[in-house]
Amino acid sequence: MTETERTAPRLRLGTRNSPLAMAQAVETRARLCAAHGWSEDAVELVPVLASGDKVLDRPLSEIGGKALWTKELDQWLGEGRIDLSVHSAKDVETIRPDAFHFPAFLPRADRRDCLVGAASIAAIPEGAVVGTSAPRRAAQLLNLRPDCKVVTFRGNVATRLAKLQAGEADVTFLAAAGLERLGQSAVGVPLEQDEWIPAAAQGVIAIECRADDATTTALLAAIDHAATRVELEAERALLAELGGTCHSPVAVLCAPADGALVMRAALFSPDGAERIEGTASFAPGDHAGVKALAADLLARATPAIAAHFRKAG
Repeated sequence: MTETERTAPRLRLGTRNSPLAMAQAVETRARLCAAHGWSEDAVELVPVLASGDKVLDRPLSEIGGKALWTKELDQWLGEGRIDLSVHSAKDVETIRPDAFHFPAFLPRADRRDCLVGAASIAAIPEGAVVGTSAPRRAAQLLNLRPDCKVVTFRGNVATRLAKLQAGEADVTFLAAAGLERLGQSAVGVPLEQDEWIPAAAQGVIAIECRADDATTTALLAAIDHAATRVELEAERALLAELGGTCHSPVAVLCAPADGALVMRAALFSPDGAERIEGTASFAPGDHAGVKALAADLLARATPAIAAHFRKAG
């Protein structure tokens, strides 16, 4: 045993106990141990059953929203039962408790959605039943294919694929990053971003700890990916400026281009009948550009769209 291994702290990493969440926790542990020269047992994985995993027959927006993914982990973190927690960044509510912060975001994986059950949006059969519980996916799909019918589809990747196989829907959507982390990259067809805009923060693993825990914060800083952080903070800043909720159909894509960040965002009415879109280019960390884009979108929002975001003007 090396001196580093003997002096390594014992960190308790909280995670949802779904297969994807566990895969993300394993990746986080591996990166932490590699960065600090620790053995694997320096980081203990602590599975937590999240409220969002308990109720699968209703959309999250009807039973508490994204907070259902973080509620138990927040409680355990606040009580000191765990030292840090790992999340899919797209599932974390925009406004977080002041007691916590994110010292690390891991390098962003594939940010695209995958369509499962058809080769493309155009190839979805006329009048098909599409399974999804995400307002963004439902509205974006109906905007392109108003002939389709959307039904609630929740559960982990295996559950949703089983529901699809059982005929509960003709097609569904899954995040490409999640499929990749589960070793199922062959499932579905990735939708190119010029046609289909992903969710804010999609493809990013976020690691959180108590804001007053300087030791854990410093340890996590070693695995923070700066380029991912500037994208993610810009996307979350847009959500905050829009004032949306878990009911708000919004799609966001932020990517580097010639030293700047280019952000593309679209807002929808829930039925997909109405859509507005805008783009902005700004320096990394310059959220004034983000605020200007949000203000422009809200100013142009139709009543059917604005009802699901902060009122324009």
